[in-house]
Amino acid sequence: MDSMTARDIMKADVVTIGPTATVRELAELLSTHEISGVPVVNESGDLVGVVTEGDVILQDADLHFPHYLQFLDSIIYLESVRKFEERFRKTFGNRVADVMSTDVVTVSPDASIHEVTTLMADNGVNRVPVLEEGRLVGIITRGDVVRAIAGRAG
Repeated sequence: MDSMTARDIMKADVVTIGPTATVRELAELLSTHEISGVPVVNESGDLVGVVTEGDVILQDADLHFPHYLQFLDSIIYLESVRKFEERFRKTFGNRVADVMSTDVVTVSPDASIHEVTTLMADNGVNRVPVLEEGRLVGIITRGDVVRAIAGRAG
């Protein structure tokens, strides 16, 4: 396991979606393939984001304005306004580009499994796209890592 790399456990046949697809098309894709998230690639095949079932679920969730305090002539937000803005965008977005995350954690095919698991844990992500020379060549999910630890990669 110590000498295993991302290439050893990644899935090379990656299900992807384009940024102009609708959220409904995304939901259908996730449901059909029984997966919880996919990389988003543009017409050139470049990775531009990742979108998950959590992004789809936000479409039906209640949106709450961040709590704040008013002090003199100032408003002090008790919660992140940036998070509220992101959730607002995802709640009312119609296209994958509206709801996807663009801050994507990626690895190279030669990354060690230790590097992959550390990135997943530190960034709270369930999947890591594998890029080689800037191109999407695979994806690693938490399930892939668990299988590798159990000795059943592939």
